[in-house]
Amino acid sequence: MCPVRYRPQRARHSHDDAPDTAEDFARLAALPEGPEREELCGRLVEAWLPMAHRLAAKYRNRGESLEDLEQVAALGLVKAVDRYDPAMGAPFVPFAVPTITGEIRRHFRDHTWDVHVPRRVQELRNKVRAAVRDLSTTVEDRAPSVERIAEHSGMSEEDVAAGLEALGSFRSLSLDASLGADSGDGFSLADTFGEPEPEYDTVVAREAVKPCLRELPERQRRVLYLRFFRDMSQSRIGQELGISQMHVSRLLSKSFERVRRQVEHDRRAVRHPAGAERPAHRAAGHPARRHPTVPGGAAAA
Repeated sequence: MCPVRYRPQRARHSHDDAPDTAEDFARLAALPEGPEREELCGRLVEAWLPMAHRLAAKYRNRGESLEDLEQVAALGLVKAVDRYDPAMGAPFVPFAVPTITGEIRRHFRDHTWDVHVPRRVQELRNKVRAAVRDLSTTVEDRAPSVERIAEHSGMSEEDVAAGLEALGSFRSLSLDASLGADSGDGFSLADTFGEPEPEYDTVVAREAVKPCLRELPERQRRVLYLRFFRDMSQSRIGQELGISQMHVSRLLSKSFERVRRQVEHDRRAVRHPAGAERPAHRAAGHPARRHPTVPGGAAAA
């Protein structure tokens, strides 16, 4: 029979930031809401504030300033003082520490990500980061593979891939960041962005007027062709067709107006299909017309 080995328990560290406030908490629990209770809460928070700052210091060097973390820890301390009930029999420290650290972790989860990701993905990121840190001491000169991380952490490869992708979402890159670590060409991330292409609007306009141009009379289409594809002046077109320059100008204006009206009509038809149109008097905001009531005798007649 194998002997049972007992692991000696580690002695808890005593801190100077744990004041004796048992009497104050007992008095606080008996006080009703009011100025006296608020004043006592403030004194208790001030007495336990060094402990909150000590807990906040454990999370330094994680992308947040220590002053901000101390503010978050102080908020958690306020909640702990307000919710603590000495009648439950537990000391204040075991109740306050999870409350304060939970507030700090919630701050990291909800307010420090540059790109918002679901909570589940955040937890996957933390597991993947811990697995990579553990494997970095055993894998030589190369990053661990997805399969190796999944085997070490007990996660699926899909979850590992999601966690690895979330590793780059905690902090966003600046547009002035260089394209490469060793790149000395002066190009930044902003140089890879595209610019609006004005010719796209031209393509859309051409495709919109094509069916309208086909419906124009032959003479108007001929005038448009000579003017815009042969780059002929109005007087030259008049000589070509045997009409006056004034007549050519009227044909051009008539063609422009007809094409414009047809394109606008087609756009309205796309935005408001025929089945979705409302009656004109209701669309304009007028109430529906009510017919006068007909007496029963007149209706029967």
